[in-house]
Amino acid sequence: MSTEQTIIGIDLGTTNSEVAVVLDGQAIVIADDKGNKVLPSVVGINENAELMVGDVALNQSVLYPERTVRSIKRSMGKDEQVVLGDKSYTPQEISAIILKTLKNRAEEFLKTTVDKAVITVPAYFNDAQRQATREAGEIAGLEVVRIINEPTAAALAYESDLQQARKILVYDLGGGTFDVSIVDIQSGVVEVVASHGDNHLGGDDFDEKIVQYFIDIIRDDHDLDVDTLSDVNKVLSRLRHAAVAAKISLSDLPYTTINEEFLTEKDGVPVHFSHELSRASYEEMIEEFIDKTFESVHIALSSAKLTVSDLDEVLLVGGSTRTPLVINRLQQELGLTPQATVDPDLCVATGAATQAAVISGEKIDAVLVDITPYTFGLSTFGEMNGMPYPFVFVPLIHRNSVLPVSKSEVFFTMHEEQKAADVSVYQGENTDAQLNTMIGEFIIDLDKIREENPIVVSFDLNLDGILKVTATEKNTGLEKSIRIENAVSRMDDDDMTEARDRVDLLFDEKTESKASDPINPENAKFEQAQALIEKAYKFMEQATNDDKEDIIDQIEQLRAAIDNNDEDAISEPMENLTDILYYLES
Repeated sequence: MSTEQTIIGIDLGTTNSEVAVVLDGQAIVIADDKGNKVLPSVVGINENAELMVGDVALNQSVLYPERTVRSIKRSMGKDEQVVLGDKSYTPQEISAIILKTLKNRAEEFLKTTVDKAVITVPAYFNDAQRQATREAGEIAGLEVVRIINEPTAAALAYESDLQQARKILVYDLGGGTFDVSIVDIQSGVVEVVASHGDNHLGGDDFDEKIVQYFIDIIRDDHDLDVDTLSDVNKVLSRLRHAAVAAKISLSDLPYTTINEEFLTEKDGVPVHFSHELSRASYEEMIEEFIDKTFESVHIALSSAKLTVSDLDEVLLVGGSTRTPLVINRLQQELGLTPQATVDPDLCVATGAATQAAVISGEKIDAVLVDITPYTFGLSTFGEMNGMPYPFVFVPLIHRNSVLPVSKSEVFFTMHEEQKAADVSVYQGENTDAQLNTMIGEFIIDLDKIREENPIVVSFDLNLDGILKVTATEKNTGLEKSIRIENAVSRMDDDDMTEARDRVDLLFDEKTESKASDPINPENAKFEQAQALIEKAYKFMEQATNDDKEDIIDQIEQLRAAIDNNDEDAISEPMENLTDILYYLES
């Protein structure tokens, strides 16, 4: 592709945004200098009125939510303004800041000026919302050559053969919006034939449910009403941050522990918050939201004059689709296993880049990814055909999962005083474990365990096809594991080799990019100081109140030294801040 005609693809999301480009026929999601492909759609200003975008702004919001703007996509197309510090901005301006950050990232990666983009929007966005998105791009210095629907972009990312006729349901559950679309592929044409959704339903709502759950626990355990606290905004921000971390953890683990020390004070005494949240409790909280998404699913099918049996595939888009409840309900309601061969957080940006490459005349190759072609799980005692059966297969890692992948599930002992548990690992698709292939087995000894005691089993499958299975008795921490070599050895060798070659190629390109951009020695110390400040913000939520004051004090000294270009004044606060962070890390 000629760099003069490079067109980037951007997924401007409610919670996160990404930028991608097609190089040598392959769509690449561009990472920042720290390797992060996802940019949180968060804009803030620091105490010196300096702009902060992405992770730094998100981390700052824990302490200073009043200086931070989140989920601006929900306001696109509205005649309103949002307050950031002591100024007001339109939604287009805030979105433009995010777009310009992504534009700069792409220019740094490509080593050339970028002034054209394809930007995605939900299929149900109206004309005002689409026009606001186009205006945001123009403000950011981008000519928006095309606005395409997110489900169309997802189909482009997932589907390598657009000539084969298929009817696809795209289930897009992001941070702030939900969108389900029926996509028809015919002779290379991708068309959204029906769509329905809710631009106020998503992972943010899941977070708020968890936060309210935390608030109720604090009220019951500490006789404390969070809403009446003088520092209510900062407490809520910390609880929201903890809720997000818990939600992400519960996508792979059956339990997660939340620890927020020195959350607030009551009568001069510090209040600490510690709680274990189970996936079952979390899924019970959000079930009403999932129910709403399936109302939209059936409305979209009805609008397309289709039934469930007419669908050929289900595609997942959006980070919130990682919630196991979503996948299970889709399988139950539609009778199809959702495709997850593309990262749901990145597939829309990948599709946008693919469309951008088509517009600029680039030849597009099929996207290859490393996946597991098999399902892996355990044999358990359960019910089959209405009768008790000792060999019911319970999948943990489903086929077509992108590698590497880690999943955990909780199982329970059957008897009082049970002395051991047999962990039998199978590969296959049949609900009867005995009709699948056993690939490993071990015994975990138990010590006078009561009935229905939880045992957490974790599967970790890496790129080399090595499966590690670990069983942990939850209450005692007793653990045993097995390592199974070549668990996916039957994957086609040519596909595996080609996938690895392309990973190596990307790795080489990254190395060359860094080598071609040497650091100016005169600015190195200032860059180190700025990096240390960003790192410090990430430790804010786990720091005590005293440590937070010390951190902020050192950050202010560093910023003053940077503003004054005073290299001598940087050394002492850098050393002090480094010591504080070292203490927190250890």
